[in-house]
Amino acid sequence: MEPSGASPPQTTIWRQLQARAKPLLSPKLGSRDAEDKKDRGAGIFKKMKRTELAVLDRVISSSQPDLLLSGGSGPRREKPQKPPVAPLAQTHHKSSSLGSASLEKLAEPPRIAPTASGMYKLEVELKRGRDLAVRDRGGSSDPYVKFKLAGKEVFRSKTIHKNLNPVWEERCTLVIDCLSDPVYVKVFDYDFGLQDDFMGSAYLHLESLEQQRTIPVTLELKDPQHPDQDLGSLDLSVTLTPKDSPVEERRDSATMLLRKSWKRSTKQQSLRLSDLHRKSQLWRGIVSIALIEGRNLIPMDPNGLSDPYVKFRLGPQKYRSKTVPKTLSPQWREQFDLHMYEETGGVLEITVWDKDTGRRDDFLGRCQLDLSPLPKERTHRLDLPLEESRGLLVLLVTLTASSHVSIADLSLTPLDDPLERREVLARYGALRSFSNIKDVGLVQVKVMRAEGLMVADVIGKSDPFCVLELNNDRLQTHTVYKNLNPEWNKVFTFNVKDIHAVLEVTVFDEDRDRSADFLGKVAIPLLRVRNGESKSYELKNKELTGRTKGTIYLEIDVVYNTVKAALRSVVPAEQKYIEDEPKVSKQLLQQNFNRVKRCIMVLISYGTFINSCFEWESAQRSIISFVLFVVVVWNFEVYMLPMALLLLLVWNYVSLSIRGTTDTSLDTMFEWEDEEEDREDKEAEPKGFLDKLYAIQDVFISVQSALDGAASYGERVKNTVTWTVPFLSWLAIAALSSATVLLYLVPLRYLLLAWGVNKFTKKLRDPYLIDNNELLDFLSRVPSDVQVMQYRELKADSGQSPSKRRRTVPS
Repeated sequence: MEPSGASPPQTTIWRQLQARAKPLLSPKLGSRDAEDKKDRGAGIFKKMKRTELAVLDRVISSSQPDLLLSGGSGPRREKPQKPPVAPLAQTHHKSSSLGSASLEKLAEPPRIAPTASGMYKLEVELKRGRDLAVRDRGGSSDPYVKFKLAGKEVFRSKTIHKNLNPVWEERCTLVIDCLSDPVYVKVFDYDFGLQDDFMGSAYLHLESLEQQRTIPVTLELKDPQHPDQDLGSLDLSVTLTPKDSPVEERRDSATMLLRKSWKRSTKQQSLRLSDLHRKSQLWRGIVSIALIEGRNLIPMDPNGLSDPYVKFRLGPQKYRSKTVPKTLSPQWREQFDLHMYEETGGVLEITVWDKDTGRRDDFLGRCQLDLSPLPKERTHRLDLPLEESRGLLVLLVTLTASSHVSIADLSLTPLDDPLERREVLARYGALRSFSNIKDVGLVQVKVMRAEGLMVADVIGKSDPFCVLELNNDRLQTHTVYKNLNPEWNKVFTFNVKDIHAVLEVTVFDEDRDRSADFLGKVAIPLLRVRNGESKSYELKNKELTGRTKGTIYLEIDVVYNTVKAALRSVVPAEQKYIEDEPKVSKQLLQQNFNRVKRCIMVLISYGTFINSCFEWESAQRSIISFVLFVVVVWNFEVYMLPMALLLLLVWNYVSLSIRGTTDTSLDTMFEWEDEEEDREDKEAEPKGFLDKLYAIQDVFISVQSALDGAASYGERVKNTVTWTVPFLSWLAIAALSSATVLLYLVPLRYLLLAWGVNKFTKKLRDPYLIDNNELLDFLSRVPSDVQVMQYRELKADSGQSPSKRRRTVPS
């Protein structure tokens, strides 16, 4: 059918346009009648009318000369002007011909006809990155790439460690149903145990790609918040193929599976991606490494020595040892565990460095250890020579299989199976108390749901996922998109190596542009868990000192062996491989200062109480204290010291049992601090910069005075021994000689009785006597190092000129 109301030249143009547009479209699309289009509603047509006019205008103006010359019938006509395009657009809506459908498809293909035949296959080859951003301390990064389509992650590359020009050479195939949606490409730096750092992003626009041809593409990475910053580029190879093309028809059924998976719901896609992620984050074994020592390392410092430390890497995991200063044969004596994600074990990369303050650390050597040939369940002593330099490292390596780490749905909860629960209880029963001491127990965590989470996205929603950490073991849930009340319903199982460990559950919001946003956190000591109790936990801030928005529902079960837990309590605790770097904070400094001050005040309060007994402020209390002192000193034995501590613990236990409540002093303390902070914030609102500076200055003065007092008494003891003031040193010799003779001739209990009687009766003998401490009074006469320097006389240099001498002499 021809469009109604079209002139003869327009009819010819219309027929030629139908012939050229027909191969690009599905036959089903062209066969639709006008009634189908009316069902879509007139509102869609009105919304797209301007877009159609622009597209029609572009099609007619670009294709009409060829159409006129290609026809054999009729004389050659001049190119019509653009105004007749509007009537064509009107007749396009009324007509049911193939030309109408063709123009409708050209106007906006994905939105009008998202049929199976209108889909495309996008093949992307991620080749390499160039000059990527530095995100690690060593001047490098561990980059990986994510592809997102319509807000969902559809591809994630492998991680290339320590490389700013990584080569991936990875391929992925995507099914596209809307060319107007670009592929969002993001690059991150992998950080084990922490949130990955954002390295840049770019968009791959599909509308501009030539179809059925492989095109090289270079994407310039940018940061939306810092658009002028150069973050490097990615090299891709892209091929876009229509699903109904002859080339695509010869493909196998693999793309059909992709197409079916693409049509699944958002929840199904999230679960499918989470299953893949779940498999990638479970480890198959533990590598226990004891770094013993280094031998004959090369010197890097001017003094002919080095300050060596060692870095370990196993896949994405990193560990750094402590620094041993000024030695070529360091003794580390450190033990740590790494996870094996590969069945073969992988290759352990080891590098040795010399620590230099203020400049880049010096490289001392490297070595590699292939874990695959090492037998499991045995400890191997290895002497590893360093490559590229001299020296060697001594290690003890033990490979242990791990079968107690898992992620499952609620329907497959391990401990809910009676048979499996009996096996777990038998594994950690009393009969196996001395087998595999490191395997203390097992913890099972059900992460069910969260409610009332914080809004993190612009649309008033969040994309929350949950991360569970137990020391250096880290697992996470899938992401629930656009939801403030997510339901995860996952069960996580961890090995327990230390019953005193703390389970940290953190909720994050997945962000398109950068690392995830923090939503809340809870920390749960394993010894406080009540097995099988489904409990709600209010989320806290990052410092775990205050409340934030949201509640998370967990159910935790802990099964452990008491004997193993007791034995592991007296060995060094496992340290986290990656800790947050300390930052300068006036609030944190004030908090730590108050903590030290409270400890000192407790000691002072006890001293004040004892001193009140000596001062006879209460006659009854002083008499009881004096009698008790005489009885204890007269009958004192060494075993009474641990017995006194035992009685103190029993007394507190009985008191807590009777009261039935725990001590609320900590809650009161932090509430008081919060009130102080709120009051300071309110008072600080009208204050200027100088007032804030003075507040910081007060804190530093307090800390400075406390450090000066502690250092001064230490230096005075040292100066007494080094004869800085000979008179005081002779006086100390006389006092110590007298004490030596008295302790040799008189039993200690008699001396203590004499000292106690003197202290208790001093106030009775002289009510106006000023109390003092003889030892502190003696040390106050000894100068500190600062005072010694101040009292030292300057010697005049005869070779100096008077002007230089005047500058030397302090005014």
